[in-house]
Amino acid sequence: MGLLIHIIDFDDENNIINKNVLLHQVGEIWHISTSPADKGVLATCYNKTSDSKVMTCAAVWRMPKELESGSHESPDDSSSNTQTLELLCHLDNTAHGNMACVMWEPMGDGKKVISLADNNILLWDLQESSAKAVLSSSASLEGKGQLKFISGRWSPHHNCTQIATANDTTVRGWDTRSMRQIYCIENAHGQLVRDLDFNPNKQYYLASCGDDCKVKFWDTRNVTEPVKTLEEHSHWVWNVRYNHSHDQLILTGSSDSRVILSNMVSISSEPFGHMVDDDELSDQEDQHQEEKIKEPLQDSVIATYEEHEDSVYAVEWSSADPWLFASLSYDGRLVINRVPRALKYHILL
Repeated sequence: MGLLIHIIDFDDENNIINKNVLLHQVGEIWHISTSPADKGVLATCYNKTSDSKVMTCAAVWRMPKELESGSHESPDDSSSNTQTLELLCHLDNTAHGNMACVMWEPMGDGKKVISLADNNILLWDLQESSAKAVLSSSASLEGKGQLKFISGRWSPHHNCTQIATANDTTVRGWDTRSMRQIYCIENAHGQLVRDLDFNPNKQYYLASCGDDCKVKFWDTRNVTEPVKTLEEHSHWVWNVRYNHSHDQLILTGSSDSRVILSNMVSISSEPFGHMVDDDELSDQEDQHQEEKIKEPLQDSVIATYEEHEDSVYAVEWSSADPWLFASLSYDGRLVINRVPRALKYHILL
C-alpha cells in the first residue's frame, strides 16, 4: 500500500541512498507532485473509501522542516522514525469526480495548481500559505461516453498559460486563461495515452507515450503527424521525460521492465551538435568542421537499463544533477543511474 512517502537522499560521493519515511495517513497514493517554489510542499492524489465507495481525492501537504534541508543524516534504522506529513489543504473535488493528477505552475510561486478530475480541469488558487484552496476556474471535456483524463503537463513556455492533457487516445492543449481548447491531436496513439512532457527549450514540442508501445514527438502548431516516433519498447510506455538541461536526452519507462535513454538530437534545440567558434580552428579543421556542422547528428538509443524485474511505472531526472536519473518499478525497486560518461563529455565538449 502506498501509505508511505519515501524521501530519498542520494549521496553522490559515496554512492549511498539515505531515506526518510513519511506517513500519508489518508490513503493509498496514486500520484505525487512537488511545488516548484517550496521544496517542502507537495500534492498527492489518493484513494479514500467513504460509504463503501472508493474516491480518488487530492490534498496539499508540508514535510517536516528538518527534511527540507536535504543534509539529513539517515539513522541506521530509519524505519523506526516515521514522521507524519502536515495537511495544508484538500483540493475538494467531491463534486468533480476522481482526481487523476495535480500539476503545479512550472515557474510559479507555488500558488497555482491544476488538477484533472474525471472529465474536469480545475484551476486552484492556494491562499494563506497553501492552507486554503480556492477554485478559480474550470473546464470540462465534452463528448460521448465516459470521458476521463489520464494525465497532463503544464507547459513551461508561453508564460505558463498552456497545459496539455491526455484522455483515452487523444492529446489536447488548453489555454489556462480562457480554459478553452487550443489544439487537439486525435488518435495520438493507437491505444491509451499514458504520459506527456514538454521540451524545456523548444516551446512547441511535446512528447507523448502510450499503450501502443510508442513514444511520439509533436509540434503543436501542426498536429496532423508526429515529428518523430520511437518504437523501442515492447509493452506499454508509462512515462516519458525530457532532460531539463539537454533536451536531446529522453528517458522512457515501460511495462517491459526496461528504462530506455534515447538521444533525439534531430529534434533538439541543438540539432547540429555543439557549435564550435571559428577562431578555435585551424584551416584543415575548419573544412572538416564545416562538413560536420552541415550534417545533423543521428538519433539513437544510448542505453537500455534492465535492472528492473517488473513494470517500470516512473522515471524522473534529478532536478539537481542533469546526468542523474531514477526509475521505480511495481515491485518497489528504485534504481538510480547516470548518463554514460562518454556521452556526457560528447554533449559538453
